[in-house]
Amino acid sequence: MNAQPGRGYLGIGEVLAQLRGEFPDISVSKIRFLETEGLIAPARSPSGYRRFCTADVDRLRFILAAQRDQYLPLRVIKERLADTEPSDGDRLFSRRELLSEAGLSEALLTELETFGLLRRVGRHYGPEALQVARTAVALTAYGVEARHLRSVRAAAERETTMIESLVAPILRQRAGGARDLAARTAGELADLVLRLHGALVAGTLAEAGLSQAEVSGAGTGRPSSDAVSAAPRRGPADTAGWQDAIGGVL
Repeated sequence: MNAQPGRGYLGIGEVLAQLRGEFPDISVSKIRFLETEGLIAPARSPSGYRRFCTADVDRLRFILAAQRDQYLPLRVIKERLADTEPSDGDRLFSRRELLSEAGLSEALLTELETFGLLRRVGRHYGPEALQVARTAVALTAYGVEARHLRSVRAAAERETTMIESLVAPILRQRAGGARDLAARTAGELADLVLRLHGALVAGTLAEAGLSQAEVSGAGTGRPSSDAVSAAPRRGPADTAGWQDAIGGVL
């Protein structure tokens, strides 16, 4: 008897097993091809393995059914998928689109990829890429470079691993809807972790002698829009000392 995976995602082999009854010709190479063409964008583990959520599997099922039943070319299927996506929250980005919409330079994008903050799947970036890129651009105003953000990425990966372990018992249940419940629970846990992270940062800054007024937005775990828009544009001479300081702790 096969056990339910104790995590909130499926590996590529598990996706094949789930879809093969309906689509006998499904294969790893076909899934990889659809990735390369930008029709799907599963998440990746730190070691590079694909992680498919329920929405990814549903999207694959839609694509495969459209090919089989309606003989639609991938271009048309991609357009239909785009028509059903209400916002950037489900959108895939080409390199050119990400550079333009995030106000990102080629050099910074390359650095973000080098240090693992942005990952391209095939020719496209996932829906979270735009927020990561825009935040990285805002941080450069303070002299923060992509290399300084490695510890942030590592912390996010550790927190994700913790959340996955917490929802694992839900995923082992045989009751219908267990996976949806696990996804909702994971989202709630992620929100609580972000709140805790923001509160801890605010508290540490207060201990360092900074008032709450000077750390607007820190308590929410993200900078306020005013703080980002008012970020000073610093030159090399202004940022050298700051870069040295944060480089020693990040």
